[in-house]
Amino acid sequence: MARYTGAVCRLCRREGMKLFLKGDRCFTDKCAFTRRSYAPGQHGQRRSKMTDYGVQLREKQKARRIYGVLEKQFRRTYEEASRLKGVTGDNLLMLLEVRLDNVVFKLGYGNSRKEARQLVTHEHFTVNGKKVNIPSYKVKPGDVIAVKEKSRATELFKTYVENPKNVPAWLESNIASFEGKVVSVPSREQIDTPINETLIVELYSK
Repeated sequence: MARYTGAVCRLCRREGMKLFLKGDRCFTDKCAFTRRSYAPGQHGQRRSKMTDYGVQLREKQKARRIYGVLEKQFRRTYEEASRLKGVTGDNLLMLLEVRLDNVVFKLGYGNSRKEARQLVTHEHFTVNGKKVNIPSYKVKPGDVIAVKEKSRATELFKTYVENPKNVPAWLESNIASFEGKVVSVPSREQIDTPINETLIVELYSK
């Protein structure tokens, strides 16, 4: 399975904002973006005016990096979004939000989407009672995501129970019983990811 293996803090610096790719570390003084908020590389501190194309490209790259999706997979997701009824940009974010790794993260398992994705691939979760280890699996309203019985006794999952997160309105979480449910498809107003999806649509529409 192809995946990015480089330094993730470089990605935050390149996009000029914290993408919270390292979970709790991003909130400490150890965060690389806090110490060096300019782009990485020899010419990172140079200020240059960005073209319209450059702005659109950076927005697309930011979205890819937040959700941990590679280029080909992101393009396929966009094409799927363009075929659905409604606004393409809203559909794109919705499809990214209903990925299993993102839902697991939103339910409070994992300090980052990357950690949540690893938990999924290591087969710690079931969907409607069936084992699913594909991070890109799309959940639907009514689906129940649960931690496998064997995994519930581990110290890692006990830590998640002791530190519950607030979940978005389109999800229900009962972290004490290690379960969560998809209530509805997320609307644009329920997605708080800092992305301007219009710029991405403009980029792919050229």
